[in-house]
Amino acid sequence: MVELQGRYVLTSNRESGFGRYDVMLEPLHEKDDAMILEFKVFQPRKENTLADTVKSALQQINDRHYETFFLTKGISKERIRKYGFAFSGKEIFIGSDD
Repeated sequence: MVELQGRYVLTSNRESGFGRYDVMLEPLHEKDDAMILEFKVFQPRKENTLADTVKSALQQINDRHYETFFLTKGISKERIRKYGFAFSGKEIFIGSDD
């Protein structure tokens, strides 16, 4: 994330839409896309796989309308990337809504 310092403003755990997102990367230049990152720990009682956990993270981003922050700044939906991260010990799975 440090390497993105000149391209993005990084914020975390702030309100947007109907909740608090984990991390947002707001682009400083038109050529870069905006990013929403949601992190979840795998819960075997609720989910079968890390892929299920990623789906849950992406669903939270959409259900709580975290993209509202970027939309109010004039960033189009096409330029907003959404990523879900699932963790289980040292294992990680990352997915997007693309």
